Amino acid sequence: MEKWQGKVAIVTGANAGIGAATAKALVQAGMKVVGFDRRKERIEQLAKELGDQAGKLYAVKVDLKEEQEILNGFQWTTDNVGPVSVLINNAGVVQKTTLHDGDTQMWRTVLDTNVLAVAIAAREAIRIMKENNIDGYIINVNSVAGHFVLDTPGVNMYSPSKYALTSMTETLRFELARLKSNIRVTSLSPGTVKTEIAVANNIVSEELYQQMIQNPEIQFLESEDVANAVLYLLGTPLRVQVSELTIRPIRETNSF
Repeated sequence: MEKWQGKVAIVTGANAGIGAATAKALVQAGMKVVGFDRRKERIEQLAKELGDQAGKLYAVKVDLKEEQEILNGFQWTTDNVGPVSVLINNAGVVQKTTLHDGDTQMWRTVLDTNVLAVAIAAREAIRIMKENNIDGYIINVNSVAGHFVLDTPGVNMYSPSKYALTSMTETLRFELARLKSNIRVTSLSPGTVKTEIAVANNIVSEELYQQMIQNPEIQFLESEDVANAVLYLLGTPLRVQVSELTIRPIRETNSF
């Protein structure tokens, strides 16, 4: 990670879960990290907790469903912290809706956040990296649900959005290769992770979630496991392109 010390990373959805764990790991590795989220207060609190670390964490309020807010976030980062070298597209949502009779606005929320926001952020990061001759890295936090369809009633736009992310990441890799660019892009696909996403999006109750995480028969990854995978990817030499990295809890045969 020495080559990234002092460099700028942007982490979307950095207020909790995988995003917060990743932001913390990058700050501890000596990076200047800018966390994008609608709820920036939790990022600010994490920044205070990390005040004695080698790097620094900044909080920027960004609603990833709004393109202009994403653009403003990148501009703020360039003006106040520096040009981005690493982008962690982590933000993602799941909505309790179906396909056969679902709510259109819920569909839009999932697709805008899980697909379109990733494309916009990647485009802006690549533009800045090219302008500053940075051999940067983009990591799209995907899911095993982007590689096989989960039979999880009531969240049926989530898997299609993650399939789109799988395709988009590989398509972007092709584009960068044709440009003879040294900017790398990886799809990082965890299995079941112990995070707040299901409760925060009203998929399961807090009571049921607590029962699940306390059930020894159900395996979970911790957010820190995904953050460690990010560190692994960033630690690979420039000649190495990891196009897909899938990590699962031990003995997991399916997710959710």
